[in-house]
Amino acid sequence: MSYETADSQKEEFRKYLEKNGIISQLTRVLVGLYEEPERPANAVDYIKKYLGAPTGVDVEELRADNDELRRQNAELEAKVASLTQQLKELQTEQEEQEG
Repeated sequence: MSYETADSQKEEFRKYLEKNGIISQLTRVLVGLYEEPERPANAVDYIKKYLGAPTGVDVEELRADNDELRRQNAELEAKVASLTQQLKELQTEQEEQEG
């Protein structure tokens, strides 16, 4: 990667951050942290709270729950497909008996 390419990518990324308001939001957060009379014990939690992120959330637990729900969903979709196929077969049998 050439020097110009790296610089142009950095500039493009900076413009992206500026266009989407990320730079101004981060600036507000850092100014808020600077102006705090007492420094918070955990600056990352302060920033998360300032940005509106939920605190005290166990991400790993949420991921495990999500994985379990996806597994259950796949099972239910397979069951629906199986039952749909059974229904079609029964309808075909009934039509043959009537005809």
